[in-house]
Amino acid sequence: MSAAAPRLGYAGVAQGILTLAVPTTMQSLLQAAAVLVETVVAARLGREALAGYAVVLPFTLLLGQMSAGAIGGGVVSAIARALGAKRPDEASAMVLHALTIAMLFAAAFILAMVVFPRPIFTAIGGPEAAAEAVPYAVAFFGLGAVPAWLANTLASVLRGAGRHGLAARINSMAWLVFPALGWLLAEPLGLGMAGLGLGFGLAMWGAALMMGWVVMRGAAGFRPSLLVPFQLALFRRILAVGAVACALATVANLTTILVTAQLKSYGPVAVAAYGVSARLEFLMIPLAFGVGSALTALVGRAVGAGDWDLARRTAWVGGGMAFLVCAVVGVSVALAPQRFAGFFASDAEVQAIAGLALAYIGPAFAGFGLGMAMYFAAMGAGRMRWPVVAGLSRLGIAVLGGHVLANGLGMGMVGHFLAVALGITAYGVLAASAVRGAVWSAPR
Repeated sequence: MSAAAPRLGYAGVAQGILTLAVPTTMQSLLQAAAVLVETVVAARLGREALAGYAVVLPFTLLLGQMSAGAIGGGVVSAIARALGAKRPDEASAMVLHALTIAMLFAAAFILAMVVFPRPIFTAIGGPEAAAEAVPYAVAFFGLGAVPAWLANTLASVLRGAGRHGLAARINSMAWLVFPALGWLLAEPLGLGMAGLGLGFGLAMWGAALMMGWVVMRGAAGFRPSLLVPFQLALFRRILAVGAVACALATVANLTTILVTAQLKSYGPVAVAAYGVSARLEFLMIPLAFGVGSALTALVGRAVGAGDWDLARRTAWVGGGMAFLVCAVVGVSVALAPQRFAGFFASDAEVQAIAGLALAYIGPAFAGFGLGMAMYFAAMGAGRMRWPVVAGLSRLGIAVLGGHVLANGLGMGMVGHFLAVALGITAYGVLAASAVRGAVWSAPR
């Protein structure tokens, strides 16, 4: 593989990315569709329910981003680099360490979202939103946190071994089942927002059990060793990338939380409307994740083999793909923001504010896609400093810049929406600027 890598041109790189990205992208599209259905169901339950959904949204997104993208990316990177360096025994032992990390993170989510949800959601969205948020969060995280972490961690093991298609097929079944199950529990069975959370948990348990059976039978090309002693070096191998990525995912969702808290002063309608806008914004993550998961594995293999030139070329080709896909969506949303808002909000006032937000934020989706792709590529390379700078810049511009534009310059809600768009754009530019020889190269 290393001998052929220098001769691999851009067309060959693109073909390799597409081979791994297509199945994950199809799964991501199913996930995006399921999430849109969930948003519609929440909107049908009423304005208060949608506001409650909006304040839980950053935490449900954080669960997926950490388990599949952040710690999951650390697992993909560690497995890919071990296999790229011809160390299958290390990859086998890595599974136990990955699952241990996953269970610790799942416990943290349960502690925050099941044991202490009300003060958290009241601080973000106010008491009316919190009343609807609490039952949804307790069901979602109480039943779903453990299986979501298991399913996504084991899927990352498969992706690290290049088995993206198999991982995508199993997780796709969960995203096919979830919308119908969540709607059934929420509306016909009358469980409301709690029904949506229960539907997610049941679907994830099915995926986790199937994924565990497949991985333990050796579908990744090796049988996991679950009886090996813990090795600090293997925890470090995952967390050196995954912990930084978790911090970045936290920063991204903290941005949404703080912007939501700022909009609280405009009333529950503004909170609910921004929840619609933020959901469409974060739908760019599953769209970029298909390409991104391929980049983590391919860049990790190239780095493991010592081919940094191929790693950089792969990142730029994948970044261009993600940029184009998200640009198409963003431009479409920006050209008809009220129409897109109307898909998810029947309340006229909520729809009007959500449309206003999308008119400003939609054009920034392209930069978000580029930044996400480069973030996933950086995980494969183990070069996370610039993605950290990009994430913190996004937070500062969206929150502090929003305060200045909204209050200092008197732009009101529009100032917050414009600042969110500027923060996303800065994120993409800074994350991409790091993929150059001076940063992405072998240590001397």
